[in-house]
Amino acid sequence: MDPSSVRIISECYVTPQHVSDQSKQPYYLTTWDLVMLSVQYIQKGLLYAKPEGNCEENLINNVLGRLKQSLSIALVHFYPLAGRLATKIEENPKSHFVFVDCNNSPGAKFIHAAVDLSVSDIVSPTYVPLVVQSFFDHDRAINYDGHTRPLLSIQVTELVDGVFIAQGDTNLKISRPPVLEKWFPEGHGPLLNLPFTNQDELISRFEAPESLSAFVWRSITKARRFPNETVTGCRLAINNRSRLEPALSPDYFGNSIQTVRAVTTAGELLKHGLGWAAWKLHQAVVNHTDKQVRGFVNGWLDSPFIYQIAQLFDPQSVMMGSSPRFNKYGNEFGLGKALTLRSGYAHKFDGKVSAYPGHEGGGSVDLEICLPPSSMKALELDEEFMSVVS
Repeated sequence: MDPSSVRIISECYVTPQHVSDQSKQPYYLTTWDLVMLSVQYIQKGLLYAKPEGNCEENLINNVLGRLKQSLSIALVHFYPLAGRLATKIEENPKSHFVFVDCNNSPGAKFIHAAVDLSVSDIVSPTYVPLVVQSFFDHDRAINYDGHTRPLLSIQVTELVDGVFIAQGDTNLKISRPPVLEKWFPEGHGPLLNLPFTNQDELISRFEAPESLSAFVWRSITKARRFPNETVTGCRLAINNRSRLEPALSPDYFGNSIQTVRAVTTAGELLKHGLGWAAWKLHQAVVNHTDKQVRGFVNGWLDSPFIYQIAQLFDPQSVMMGSSPRFNKYGNEFGLGKALTLRSGYAHKFDGKVSAYPGHEGGGSVDLEICLPPSSMKALELDEEFMSVVS
């Protein structure tokens, strides 16, 4: 057997520890949720070393047991993640309503897997090994697949000397419960109509802090060696919660994001300094106000649409996602601090960059950059870029 082949040992479903009255009701989706139906599942995971001096079988069994128990508790608070998507279709008028059914679902999926590889096999290569994609469930799935797939899936993969926990962020103590009440503009909701009757009309599948973003944008543009007149952009995922008036709670559960974009030509971007590029991005951020957020929502209500990944990512631009503000290494599973973070197949496009908190702390940032081989090689030969990375 190929040592890099991941073996599934067991699968089961985890349900909320107890069922609340609230979870018995349909969970309606907002504009920001519905536009994401054609976007791939988020796939993030943490790699841990197995503690020395422990009985391996007892260690894994204890980790699996604690994870299942804590997941069951977490699902009480985040009960929509134990549900499945459901669709109500009407012909006259032509309507397509998608919501979360929290009752008719087996729960969140929990997978125990194993692979005959070591931690060094994962962290030592210059580029992330393809086998890491097998550490995640929902390979190449999009959110609309939540009709038949779990909305949340946890996969625990044993390595020879380590453990990889994918989507494993469910056992933190809930000190601030999520706000599950959905926000809808006045006079709309809770069911928002998608003007389609067939899923093929709305779904397509794609196979295949400002200064930092500006630095990455300039570096990648230089590595791509565009002609000066080539139009290039940098998109930033931006949180709408604090920008609405009145603001949504920071604990608002669900999607409340959009993207903002700065645009220029490759020649202008590289002719000006880092501060100029950062200023362009700053203007895009500060101009994203309540007016822009509501304008987007109202425009969607007038003419609903679904994001198509092929339209969001273009080979002349950079898309910055995730954030070093997210406490990725704050998860505690009894295995100590994670060695590193890795992601799955989802959202791997030319120019996609994810920023994570650096493992060593102190304000450091880890970047996951997706580029074709020629551009990646040029980036690695860029002395200015390499002088600030390790």
